[in-house]
Amino acid sequence: MPSTALLTDHYELTMVRAALRSGTAFRRSVFDLFPRRLPAGRRYGVVAGVGRALDAIENFRFGAEELDFLRAHDIVDDELGEWLANYRFTGDIWGYPEGEIYFPGSPLMVVEGSFAECVVLETVLLSIYNYDSAVASAASRMVAMAQGRPCIEMGSRRTNEGSAVAAARAAYVAGFGSTSNLEAGRRYGVPTAGTAAHSFTLLHDNEEEAFKAQLATLGENTTLLVDTYDVEEAVRTGVRLTERRLGAIRLDSGDLPEMSKWVRQLLDSLGATETRIIVTSDLDEWQLAALAGAPVDGYGVGTSLVTGSGHPTCGFVYKLVSRADSDADDATMVPVAKKSKNKATVGGRKFALRRLDEKGKAEAEVIGVGTPPVGDHNDRPLLVPLVTAGEIVGREPLAESRERHLSSFAELPLAARKMSRGEALVPTLYLDEDH
Repeated sequence: MPSTALLTDHYELTMVRAALRSGTAFRRSVFDLFPRRLPAGRRYGVVAGVGRALDAIENFRFGAEELDFLRAHDIVDDELGEWLANYRFTGDIWGYPEGEIYFPGSPLMVVEGSFAECVVLETVLLSIYNYDSAVASAASRMVAMAQGRPCIEMGSRRTNEGSAVAAARAAYVAGFGSTSNLEAGRRYGVPTAGTAAHSFTLLHDNEEEAFKAQLATLGENTTLLVDTYDVEEAVRTGVRLTERRLGAIRLDSGDLPEMSKWVRQLLDSLGATETRIIVTSDLDEWQLAALAGAPVDGYGVGTSLVTGSGHPTCGFVYKLVSRADSDADDATMVPVAKKSKNKATVGGRKFALRRLDEKGKAEAEVIGVGTPPVGDHNDRPLLVPLVTAGEIVGREPLAESRERHLSSFAELPLAARKMSRGEALVPTLYLDEDH
């Protein structure tokens, strides 16, 4: 993986340069990465991008090429350049594991080390978490509305090439079954799927010739796209060519609820009772909810998913919440916080647990400030070690992240399965050392 060191904002290095001059660059510090609020109308969020962030931290290295650029543009001086040449994050990071649910104020990542080594990670961590979690949060709602029907991520052509891969990964964490993106399959092991577009049908002299070629190549279990010309004729052709053994048809236009009902009746009348119906066409969670009663067997979702379904960022921030009062090894850590209007932060080291009722349903997000909150027999601590003394310890297979999301979602109140807009499903409670 190439260096991630320049996936950052100019001012991160400006701050370190000035802190070196003031003698404060290496004071022990704690930063929180957290959401001040959920996007308007959303009732919960999903953490994604943790694995990608750990890769980015591991590869945050300033080589000769990066340093030459920084020096040529007077972004660093000799002192800072020398420090960056030897940069390795040596601190500790705790965080919510991938796939976990989050709420306003959740300390999704707690980063502890010197000010200099922590602050330079701000931009790359936020860029990964904000995008991946936005996609995963949208994907989770879509999977809930699909009610057990498989969802395919197919938004690569609606975003840039890098975010397309990240989106496929994040959607898979939140329950999508496969992706159209081959790089996501190669890099992360996400199952891939794909058959043919309208251009393939238009390439041939007629629809039957196109279908014959696809069936000969992919077999009878393939999915035929049937709305290039006349849907009824295409369905009849596909059923006839496979002698009623056609795997699936795909609808990509029209009134999908009504069209799917009509096509289901047509397939059944032709004896193709096992042929599945897959629908696409700019779907979002609202349309999936509207299709709940339709005879649809699966969905392909693109644009809405990779743009966070109207919320392409989660609004996460990365703030200094505690620092040492001197450079001494035994210096006292003191809470610090912004008091800005509408952007105030809560100072102090954070801990978090999910408070559950006797039925195992979430009641509150409890955040301890300065000391861990005490839970009862079934409350869940939420922070896990991600980096310890500079060593990555929090990597896990995506399958574990998927399972975590399923179990975390199952803890939510039933309102999580509704499309109605509202406030966070559970309140966030802050407890200090005296409570």
